[in-house]
Amino acid sequence: MSKLSHPATRRVATRAPLPPAQHRAETPRYIAAAFLLASAPALAQGIQHGTAPGPEAASSPEAASPASAQGETVTLEAITVSAAMMEQDLFDAAASVDRIEGEWLRAATMQVDLSERLDRVPGLLIRDRQNYAQDLQLSIRGFGARSSFGVRGVRLYVDGIPATMPDGQGQTSNIDIASVDHIEILRGPFSALHGNSSGGVVQVYTEKGEAPPSLAADFAAGSHGQRRYGLKASGARGEAAGAVDYVLSTHRYETDGFREHSAARKYMANARLGLQLNERDRVTLIANSVDLRADDPQGLQYDEAMDTPRKAAPNALLYDTRKTVRQTQVGLLYEARMDADNDLRLMAYYGQRDTVQFQGIPVESQLAPTHAGGVIDLERKYAGLDLRWTSRMSLAGRPLALTAGVAYDSLTEARRGYENFSDGQLGVKGALRRDETNTLRNVDPYLQASWELADRWTLEGGARYSDIRFRSDDHYVDAANGDDGGAVRYRRLLPVAALRFRALQDLNLYVTAGRGFETPTFNEVSYRPGGAPGLNLALAPSTNTSVEAGAKARLGDSLITAALFQTRTQDEIVTAESEGGRSSYRNAGRTRRDGFELSWSGRWKQHGRWILSYAWLNAKYQDDVPAANAGDDGITAGNHIPGIARHAAFASLDWAPPTGWRGGIEGRYLGRVYANDANTATAPGYFTASAHAGHAWQLQDWRIEAFARIDNLFDRRYIGSTIVNAGFGRYYEPAPGRNWTAGVSVTHEF
Repeated sequence: MSKLSHPATRRVATRAPLPPAQHRAETPRYIAAAFLLASAPALAQGIQHGTAPGPEAASSPEAASPASAQGETVTLEAITVSAAMMEQDLFDAAASVDRIEGEWLRAATMQVDLSERLDRVPGLLIRDRQNYAQDLQLSIRGFGARSSFGVRGVRLYVDGIPATMPDGQGQTSNIDIASVDHIEILRGPFSALHGNSSGGVVQVYTEKGEAPPSLAADFAAGSHGQRRYGLKASGARGEAAGAVDYVLSTHRYETDGFREHSAARKYMANARLGLQLNERDRVTLIANSVDLRADDPQGLQYDEAMDTPRKAAPNALLYDTRKTVRQTQVGLLYEARMDADNDLRLMAYYGQRDTVQFQGIPVESQLAPTHAGGVIDLERKYAGLDLRWTSRMSLAGRPLALTAGVAYDSLTEARRGYENFSDGQLGVKGALRRDETNTLRNVDPYLQASWELADRWTLEGGARYSDIRFRSDDHYVDAANGDDGGAVRYRRLLPVAALRFRALQDLNLYVTAGRGFETPTFNEVSYRPGGAPGLNLALAPSTNTSVEAGAKARLGDSLITAALFQTRTQDEIVTAESEGGRSSYRNAGRTRRDGFELSWSGRWKQHGRWILSYAWLNAKYQDDVPAANAGDDGITAGNHIPGIARHAAFASLDWAPPTGWRGGIEGRYLGRVYANDANTATAPGYFTASAHAGHAWQLQDWRIEAFARIDNLFDRRYIGSTIVNAGFGRYYEPAPGRNWTAGVSVTHEF
C-alpha cells in the first residue's frame, strides 16, 4: 500500500523470502520449549559470529549462491514489505509480517486457490471448503473465524484495490495466482492502520513485466474432474522515460467437485500495464475480471460427513442451490518522486460485482410476510481513492520517516430477494420479497511515523480515524411488510505504537500495541433476532486492544521469528440464531485471545529449502451470554470461540534447482475446532501429508516444466472446514481423501 505496494518500486534483486512459514504441532508448551532448546546452540553461535546474510536467504533458493552453499558468508539485498503502510525491510519490521513469493504459490499446484500453499504462515488459517459458491475460509489469529461465507474481520487488497468492502465483507475470487508477484500477510496490532475489520491484512501484488517478452501456456488436471487452462504474456520495453511493462494473464478452471452437487467453473483475467512517464512519474493500470458459476452442496451433520462425505445436504438437491458471480474492476496508480525526500502516491479504483445465489430455504419458512425469500440478487458498485504522502526528514538529528494520507471508499448495493419457487417448481426465481438500496462510505485519514531515536532503537507509531456510514432505503413496503430502512454511523480512532531494539546485528526485538475495531457487515445487520422486522441497528461494532512482543533472528542461511501476543475484545459479534435460512447476530461481551507463533526456515545445500512453523491460539469468551431462544444453549464464560484451532503446524522440505528434477514433501497438523458457541460440537484434529515431483527443461528460448502431486497421502477422512453455528447441526464440510494433481507449462521468450 505504500510505494512498495506496487512491485514496480520494490528494491529486490533476488527472489524473496520463502521463510514465512505456518502452523505447528501439538501441546504448545512442550513443543515450543523443545523447538527453542534445539535451536539454542545454533542461535547462540550464529548470532555471536554475525554470519547471517539476510531474511531472504532463509526462504529463497534462487537467492543462494555457490558460496552460500559452501558455508561462506553472503551479503544479499534487503527484502522490503509495505503491509503496515510504510515501506521497510522485512527483518526490521516491528510486526509479524510474512512475504510469500508467487513462485512458491505456483510450484506444483493447480493455481486456483490461495489455500493450496498459503497455510505455511503461522497465525493464518485458510481452508478449502470444496465449495466455490462460498469462497475460502480465511482467518488471522481468530479474526474472521465466524464467517459462514466470504471473508470477514480480515482486510484483503489486490494491487492496492480493496477486496474488502467498507462494511468488512470481502472475497478472494478475483486473485489470479498465475500472475502473483508476492503476497504480504500482516498480523497483530499494526493491522489497525488499515481501518475497519483489519484483524489481519492480506495484500496481493501482481508481478511486473520484464524483458525479454514471453508467452506461457499451461494445463493442469486433477481428481474429481479438475481441469485448468492458462495463458500469460509479459514483457517490457525501454528503461527511461516512455518505458512500458505489461502482464496479461487468463485462465479457465472447471471441476466436477469432490462432493455431490459441487461442480464449478471459473473464468479469470488479470492485466497490469506500467508506464514510466519521466524520471519522476510513473502510472500503472490494473484490471481484472472473474466469471464464476458454482453449485452449493451445503454443510452436513457429523455422522453424514464421516460416513458419506461426498453427499450433499438434502435441501441442496431439492432447491438446486447455486451461485453466480461476475466481477470487473479497474485501478489506476500514480507514483511521483517529488524530490529526494518526498514521494506522492495516488490510487483510484472502480468496480462492479453482480451476484445471484439460490439458497435451500424451505418454502414454509418463506411464507411469513416479512421473509426476504430464498434467492439473493445483488448488484454492487464500488469505488475509492487513497492519497498518500511519504517524507524522509530528521528529528533531533535522527532519521524520521513520515507517511500521511486519506482513504475514501464507497459502495452502492441494489439488493433484491425472491422466492426460490414458482408454480410448484423449486429452485427457480419466484416472486419479489425484498428490494432495497444500501450505501456505505468511509473517509479515513491516517498517519504513520518511524523515528530512529538512537543507534539501536527505533520508535514507530501511527493512527487512523475510521468514519463509516451505513444507509438502507427500503423499496419493498406494504401493509404486511413495513419500512425496514435505516442508517447508522460508526467512528473510531485507531492508534498503534511500537518500539524496536536491534540487540545484535542479526537479532531484532520489538514490542507493539494497538487498538482496532470491526463493524457488523450489511449481511449481519439485515436481520434482527427473533424474526423482528427491520435492521439490526442495535448491533454494536467490536473493539479490540492488542499487544505483541516478538523476535527475529538470522542464523546463517535461516531465519527464526517468534511472537507472543494477547488480544482483548469488547462486544464480540457472534451468531444469535440461525433458522429459516437466515442468521441474525448479537454482541457477546468480552473475549480474549492469547497466542504464540514460531517459524524457522532456511536452505540446505544450494537448491534445497525447509520450513517449520507452529501456532498456538487460546481464544475464549469471558462473559456468560444468555440463550437467544429456547433451542439455544447460550454461551458460558470460558467457552472456546468456534472456528479456531488451538494448535496448528506446518513442515516442508523441497528441492528446486532451476533445471532438472525437483521434488518435495509437506506435512500439516490442525487441532480440534469447535463448531458452535456452546462448544457442544467439534471437528477433530487431523494430520495430512503431501508429496510432489517434477522436472524442468531449458531448451534455448523454450522452458518446459512438468509436475505431479499427491495430497492426503495417507487417505485420511477428516473435516476440512466448519460452518460456525450453522442451523440443524450442519456444521461440517468434509475434505477429499487421497487426490492427485498433474500439470505442464511451456514458456517461450522472444
